[in-house]
Amino acid sequence: MERKQKVLVAGANGTTGKIIVELLKDSAIYEPIAMLRKEEQKKAFEEQNVKVVLADLEEDLTHATEGIDKVIFAAGSKGRNVVGVDQEGAKRLVDASKQAKVSKFVMLSSMGADNPSIGGELEDYLKAKQNADEYLKSSNLDYVIVRPGNLTNDEAKGKIALGTNLSLEGRISRADVAKTLVEALDDKVRTNQVFEILEGDDKIEEIIRA
Repeated sequence: MERKQKVLVAGANGTTGKIIVELLKDSAIYEPIAMLRKEEQKKAFEEQNVKVVLADLEEDLTHATEGIDKVIFAAGSKGRNVVGVDQEGAKRLVDASKQAKVSKFVMLSSMGADNPSIGGELEDYLKAKQNADEYLKSSNLDYVIVRPGNLTNDEAKGKIALGTNLSLEGRISRADVAKTLVEALDDKVRTNQVFEILEGDDKIEEIIRA
C-alpha cells in the first residue's frame, strides 16, 4: 500500500478548515496535518488521531512544511489582521512550501480578489487576498487558487458552478468549498489555474477535472 500524502491544512481550527481535516481524515490517499496556532487547540484534533503542528502565520513556518507533500491554505484573520495573516501569512507559507519542495499548493481565496476596488468595505481584505494570490502565482509552485462567493453554513450539496468570471452575487456552503479544495489536491486536476465557485449543478469531482 502506498504511503498517504501528507497535507498541511493552514487554518485547520476554522469552520472550513475543520471540514477539510474531516474529509482528508476519511481519504484513502491523504493524511491531514492540522496547523494550529495555540496549544489549547491541539487536544480536539489529537483525540481524532489527527497529527498537529503548532505554527503561527506571523512567524517562521519552515518547521511546519517539513515532510509535507501538499498544502491547503484556508486560514484567515476574520478581518482582524488582513495584512499580517491573510496576506503576509500566506506568503510565508508559500515560501516555506517552496523550501520544502511541496508538490501542490491549494489556496482558498475569495471572489472579488481580482478586482478589490469593487469590494466596498471588503476592499482591504480583497486586496490582501489578491496580493497573496499573485505571490503564489509567481512562486513557481504548482498551485490551484479557489475563489468562492459568499460563504454559508448550509449542508453540502456536492455540486457547484465553476468558472473564471461568475456573478459576484452568489453563495456557496463552506462544506462544498472544503470539498472543492480537497478535490483540487488531486494530480489529475490541472495546476496553475484560478477559478471561482458558487452553488450550482455540476458534481464537484467531475467539474474540477473537466
